[in-house]
Amino acid sequence: MIESRARRIAAVLTARFAPAVLEVTDDSARHAGHAGAAPGGETHYSVLLVADAFAGMPRVARSRAVHAALAAEFASGLHALALTLRTPAEHAHSAASRAAPV
Repeated sequence: MIESRARRIAAVLTARFAPAVLEVTDDSARHAGHAGAAPGGETHYSVLLVADAFAGMPRVARSRAVHAALAAEFASGLHALALTLRTPAEHAHSAASRAAPV
């Protein structure tokens, strides 16, 4: 059985970052016809990754760490990632600010 790219991405990120929250969404259908989009999809993803591993890391370093962890996926056809990378405290703050009344 061939494992989907989303499952492979989730497995790699789980092993590398031990996330508190991980959401991997295949956005490929929304990018059909764009550069890097393959007919079978599995080229464009959004990732929400919340992990203690990001504590003290600037945003660029977080992104580089995720890209390095997924180097094999990029080499095999992954074209684009939209990344939301937070520590648990940042994620809790973000959730609280979205829930706060205006």
